[in-house]
Amino acid sequence: MKKRLVIALILLILFSTYIPQKLFLINKFNIEKIEVENNSILKDDEIKEALAFLYHTNLFFLNTSNIEKKLKKKTFLESFEIKKIYPNILKVKIFEKKPIFILQHNEEKFYINKNIDLINYLDLEEYKKLPIIFGDKKNFEILYKNLKKIDFPFYLIKNYYLFDLNRWDLETYEKKIIKLPPENYNKSLKNFMILREKNNFDKYKLFDYRISNQLILK
Repeated sequence: MKKRLVIALILLILFSTYIPQKLFLINKFNIEKIEVENNSILKDDEIKEALAFLYHTNLFFLNTSNIEKKLKKKTFLESFEIKKIYPNILKVKIFEKKPIFILQHNEEKFYINKNIDLINYLDLEEYKKLPIIFGDKKNFEILYKNLKKIDFPFYLIKNYYLFDLNRWDLETYEKKIIKLPPENYNKSLKNFMILREKNNFDKYKLFDYRISNQLILK
């Protein structure tokens, strides 16, 4: 009986001291610092502010889906990588979207990347000379995919203008205007690409394909 009492007392002491020690060890790995790298447009402070809820979260039990939910609100964000630096540092590597167009729709402006994602517009010097789309995302996405199918040289086009009946005009950097029909315009664009190789191409400023099976040059 005395022996059992001694064993019980020993177990009580062990359990009463083990739990706080375990908690102490776990707390040693709580996030105390967040480092951000590889970002140029998104600011360190705005990333850290979005992830402020992670402070004092344990690195072992980190839920990356919660991080994704917070960061996906940043439209310039393409993806991110997480690195845990024990005992208490979380490093976030940012990969940003690269705008290739500016979309002007009604009175709103957005950037657009190669995936036709809408990106919140910021007045950034490096993107001021991007081609401008005067139209909506849905119709431009259709045009963009058709241009890609025929390997159209995007670098030629300065502005894209959407008109009634979902018809487009394309303006080149050489100030040439390509007037496309509402439908089946890939044939017209292929013809324009052929004409670019002709000797007399430079003397024309207008390439009007709006009438079926006709081309008006001016």
